[in-house]
Amino acid sequence: MEDFVNLTDFINTTSAKETKVPPYSERPETYVVPVVFAIIFIVGVVGNGTLVLIFARHRTMRNVPNTHIFSLALGDLLVILSCVPFTSTIYTFESWPYGELICKLSETTKDVSIGVSVFTLTALSADRFFAIVDPMRKLYSSIGGRGATRCTVFIAAAIWGVALLCALPAAISSHIREFKDGNKTLFKACYPFPTEFGMFYPRTVIMAKFLFYYAIPLSIVAVFYSLMARHLILSTRNMPGEMQGQVRQIRARKKVAKTVLTFVVVFAVCFFPHHLFMLWFYFHPRAQEYYNAFWHYFRIIGFCLSFINSCINPIALYCVSGTFRKHFDRYLFCCLKQGGVRRGRSSQRRTGTRKGWDSTSVPAQHSTLRRHDPAEITLTTFMNGTDKNAAI
Repeated sequence: MEDFVNLTDFINTTSAKETKVPPYSERPETYVVPVVFAIIFIVGVVGNGTLVLIFARHRTMRNVPNTHIFSLALGDLLVILSCVPFTSTIYTFESWPYGELICKLSETTKDVSIGVSVFTLTALSADRFFAIVDPMRKLYSSIGGRGATRCTVFIAAAIWGVALLCALPAAISSHIREFKDGNKTLFKACYPFPTEFGMFYPRTVIMAKFLFYYAIPLSIVAVFYSLMARHLILSTRNMPGEMQGQVRQIRARKKVAKTVLTFVVVFAVCFFPHHLFMLWFYFHPRAQEYYNAFWHYFRIIGFCLSFINSCINPIALYCVSGTFRKHFDRYLFCCLKQGGVRRGRSSQRRTGTRKGWDSTSVPAQHSTLRRHDPAEITLTTFMNGTDKNAAI
C-alpha cells in the first residue's frame, strides 16, 4: 500500500523530529477504518454477489450493457475478497503482518479491479454512444442480438486481459520492505516500489495510474456523453407523431445511458481524493514539510473512498434501474415479502368474507388489465431482451 508506507515512513522520520506523533491506540483511524472496511466487505459481497447471481440465473438479463455490469461486479468481488480483509488493518498494526504473498496478491488484485472498472465504464459509455447515435445503429442491427452479446463478452475478456497486464508491475515489484533507524528495524510494510529504482519509478507509476486509470478514460467518457447529449437534443426536435415507437426506444436507451453515467460519476468521485493526494505527496517538492492534519485525514478519506467504490455500484444500480430493483428485492428481501404476502392474503380472505367478495376476482381482473396495458407490454418487451441494447 504505497500511500500507507510513505505516510508511515514520514511519521517515523521527518515528522517525528518536530512533532509528537500519537501511538496507534490513540489515533481515531485505528478504530474507524476497520469498521468502514467491514461495512464495505459485507455490502460489497452481498450486493455484487447478488448481481452475479441475477446474471447467472436469468437469461433475459444477458444483454450488452448487463454483460459489462456483470464484469464490473466480478472485478469488485475480486478486490473485496482478496484485498479488503487485509488492507483494513494497515491502520491497526504498525507493521504489515501477512507476509509477502498476501502483499503481492492484494496489490495486484487492487490494480486489476481498478483497471477492470475504469476500462469497463469506458466500454459501456462507448456502447451507449453506438446504441444511441444514428449512424452506428446499423452496426448493431447487422450484428444482431446474440452476436452483439458475444462481441461484448469478447470485449469484456479483453478488458480483463489488459487489466492483468497493467497489474504486472505490482505483482512483480511488491515486497515487504524494512524501514530501519541504523540497525534497528522500525517497521515492515507492503511496498510496491523497488527501492533500487529511486524516486523516478514511483513517480512514473503514480503518474501512469492517474493518466490511464483516471484522466484519459474519464476524458473519453466525457466526449462520448457530450456527443450523445448533442445527438439526443437534435433528434428530439420536431419528431413526427408516427415516430413514437422510436421515441420509446430512445427513452429506454437514455435511461441505460443515465445508469452508466451514474457509475462513471461514482467512480470519479471515489478515486479523485486518492489520486490528488498521491500526486501532491510525490510531486510537490515540499510535501513532507507541508503535511499536516488536513492532508492526513484527506488521505484516509481518499483511501476509504477508493474501496467504497467496490461496493457502491449495486446500490446505485438498485436506485436507478427498476428491472434490477425487482430482482434485488426478490433475492434479498424475499423472506420479508413472503411474510407480507401471507399476512395480506389472510387479511384479504377476512375482508372478502365480510363483504361477500371473491378473494381471487380482484387479482384476476388486475391481471387482465395488465395484459392489455401497452406500457406494460413495452416494458416486458424490453425486459425480455427484444431491444438488446436498451434493457437494463
